[in-house]
Amino acid sequence: MLDSLRDEVTRAIARLDVGAVRARYWAQNEFVCLERFLPRSVVDRFVEEVERVRPSIHRNYIPKHKKGGSVSYYTLAAAAPAILALYRTSAFIDLLVRVTGRRVMPCPDSDPHACALYFYTEPGDHIGFHYDTSYYRGTRYTVLLGLVERSSSRLVAQLFKDDPSRAPVELRLQTHPGTLVLFNGDTLWHAITPLGQDEERVSLTMEYVTDPTMRPLKRFVSNMKDAIAYFGFRAVFRRPSRLPGG
Repeated sequence: MLDSLRDEVTRAIARLDVGAVRARYWAQNEFVCLERFLPRSVVDRFVEEVERVRPSIHRNYIPKHKKGGSVSYYTLAAAAPAILALYRTSAFIDLLVRVTGRRVMPCPDSDPHACALYFYTEPGDHIGFHYDTSYYRGTRYTVLLGLVERSSSRLVAQLFKDDPSRAPVELRLQTHPGTLVLFNGDTLWHAITPLGQDEERVSLTMEYVTDPTMRPLKRFVSNMKDAIAYFGFRAVFRRPSRLPGG
């Protein structure tokens, strides 16, 4: 079953003009959006796993910054084999290498943020403007994949905010199911606008790094941030000693 998923991902990649994607990525300060990159047949398999892990959602609220729910990598590793297969598929990682020009790899199994689901299910769920700042020694790249989109929420991306020689450009994107967004976490200033009444938005975020090492103090800071702002202390500090497929 997972082999057929990998084959569909490989076919989706083959349909891309990777050279054009790479040119757009660099022209937009290391940001690119691929509308409906994955077919509905693949997305539906991921949505089945979204429903499977829904009881594990940890909701959090940080005043004036974010409100929503999250499911960590540890839960996905145990209960979402199709999602993990995408995260680890060599053809998919090779696509990221070709677009970014960097030798990227999945984050270590000790990172609850490596591959996670984000649920916007209650009115007002959102996240304010931020960078995906990395605590790793290397650069970290974020891949966002739309899975459920029944909302007026938008991904707001401000390009060139870190480049004083360029005028900022703001994009407001609807992440339709199968739409993929790739960016350098240190360069994209971005947010998710508040959810409306009777709406829902679920996205998958996958993180890749050029160097998976992290100093102990930064690991502690990273874990505390993930525990408070995303997954809860139980999920972050009581992770399984061995993860399936890890």
